[in-house]
Amino acid sequence: MKTLLAAAVALCAMTLWQTSVSAVDRGRDRDEAQAAKTSPSLAAGRKAVEAKDFAGAIEHLTKAAHETPKDADVHNLLGYSYRNLRQFDKALEHYRIALEIEPRHRGANEYIGELYLMMDQPANAEKHLNVLSRACLFGCKEYTELKEAIEKYKAERQGSR
Repeated sequence: MKTLLAAAVALCAMTLWQTSVSAVDRGRDRDEAQAAKTSPSLAAGRKAVEAKDFAGAIEHLTKAAHETPKDADVHNLLGYSYRNLRQFDKALEHYRIALEIEPRHRGANEYIGELYLMMDQPANAEKHLNVLSRACLFGCKEYTELKEAIEKYKAERQGSR
């Protein structure tokens, strides 16, 4: 009985320790994410994107990516900027990094899907629509916009036949 009790206490202690370590890691991740959101480079990059100054955005966002390399939003915006400059290889690279960091990132899944349509790869776009359907249980604008883009792509291809 004492052995069983000792094992139970040890198991509880181990679980508590893992939970506290996990909470510390989550807190550190949250702190890093918050720092990234307030980064002057990221803020300048966002402003440049809003102004459709994609070359300027890339300059600021590249600096932000060096400051916080594990920020999916930074890589998503880099991908978006490169895509708008029609530099598809670089756009794809940054969308993939964003999705490696955060596989269910709604913006990155929408934008990479749109990139795949621009590259005439609708099957790949639909894979990301499926990810969004699971990430957006009650619907979201990213799912709706990618779905509409796929439907438009298909309608245009049907009409040109």
